[in-house]
Amino acid sequence: MTIEASRATLINLLLTGYEDLKRHLSRRLGSPDRAADALQDTFLRLQSNVELGPIKSPRAYILRVATRLADTRRKSDFLGWPSETELSSDIIDEAPDPERIVEARSEIEALKRVMMEMPPRRRDILLAVSIDEVPSSVLAERFGVTKRTIQTELKQALTDCARQIDRDIGKRMPSRRPRNPPLPDE
Repeated sequence: MTIEASRATLINLLLTGYEDLKRHLSRRLGSPDRAADALQDTFLRLQSNVELGPIKSPRAYILRVATRLADTRRKSDFLGWPSETELSSDIIDEAPDPERIVEARSEIEALKRVMMEMPPRRRDILLAVSIDEVPSSVLAERFGVTKRTIQTELKQALTDCARQIDRDIGKRMPSRRPRNPPLPDE
């Protein structure tokens, strides 16, 4: 699919699925108005000449872009920062240098290798959660296991990936809940 075809697909999905996307974002952002603003900003972003890469899940892509734009708007409003248009003349080139490009490509190849060595179910869970944003309850039903098994498989997959590229993910993983939570005092 060409970049322009991807752009057209995204715009079409945004227009035809607007109400569903707005409902989803309203829950995520806590306000229908913020969701509508985020979707409007996303539409404008898609209409601009922003560069698009390959897009595997258009709906997830739109939701991620809208959420990021809403967060950026909220932060700039809160801090009193200038708007994006006010800053457009002072754009800094954030393109990675050649060394970072080589390092990133090496990490991608390492991640591909570790993913190919994973058991198929673990790899499928990792891809479903990270790319398609499938909830663990849906995956548990799909694979015929408990949500806990899905969470364990996901944690192991992330640990394997982090180990392969020599990164610590310990702070990013949620801590376990105690098996027997304390009872409230009566």
